[in-house]
Amino acid sequence: MSAETSAAAPGQFTRRRLQFRAWRGTRPFWAGLLVMLGGFLILYIPYAHLPLAHLTMTMGTPGGSGSLIIGVLLIVIGISLWVQQHIRVFGGVAAILLALVSIPMSNIGGFIVGFLTAMIGGAMAVAWSPGAPAQPQPPAEAAPGEGGAPQAAALPDQPTDMFGNHDLSGTNPANGANGRHSAG
Repeated sequence: MSAETSAAAPGQFTRRRLQFRAWRGTRPFWAGLLVMLGGFLILYIPYAHLPLAHLTMTMGTPGGSGSLIIGVLLIVIGISLWVQQHIRVFGGVAAILLALVSIPMSNIGGFIVGFLTAMIGGAMAVAWSPGAPAQPQPPAEAAPGEGGAPQAAALPDQPTDMFGNHDLSGTNPANGANGRHSAG
């Protein structure tokens, strides 16, 4: 392959990956993923059958129904953060509250791991904000007055004190301000 060889057209995988990246950038993707993972961990632990040698240990607790409700709600919130990004603040606060409720209701919030992932995901959802749309860039060979670098404006004469220093505050008694600013 030489420097003159043209790059191959992007394949199906590359195009889909770029589409997914663009979709992911317009919503709180990682927040939704962490909230869903936390919901799964909170939901899974009370119903898990853990093999221990020749015995099967079940974590069946009275909090199993609470774990089921909290886990399913967190998974639904995580999916809705992906699909409807405008509910990010409500979904984030709801995920934080459900994660806090999971501590006494379901095996210490999925043995702390589910609690922490749902809490971090909820905080990320609240903190996420959509980015500004990309602004069109001016052409590189623009003329000096047509969108290139801004032109420098001439500064008006600024008052100076008796030492020749410029008064940048505008409160010099020489200009009648006398240190008082008016709001109107």
